[in-house]
Amino acid sequence: MTRLYLGNLAPDTSDEEIGEFLAKYGFPPFDEIEHAPGDGSRPAAVLTYRSIDPNALGQLQKRIHNMHWKNRALTAQILRDGFA
Repeated sequence: MTRLYLGNLAPDTSDEEIGEFLAKYGFPPFDEIEHAPGDGSRPAAVLTYRSIDPNALGQLQKRIHNMHWKNRALTAQILRDGFA
């Protein structure tokens, strides 16, 4: 299992939009998504992938980290076991 933290999402971004955006940059479909709204200024989501190698996801992560989407600079990080 590999997890991707996707931060600074626009507050109105749907799960479908996230999936379509990631697919555009070569990501496979995620298996689960957990939203972390925080105080609402920098919403985030943690995406779980069960069938992708962490190194492969790391290569994809580099494509979108600091990319501007929906007028926001995204943060994309691979989460290691023990962190949420």
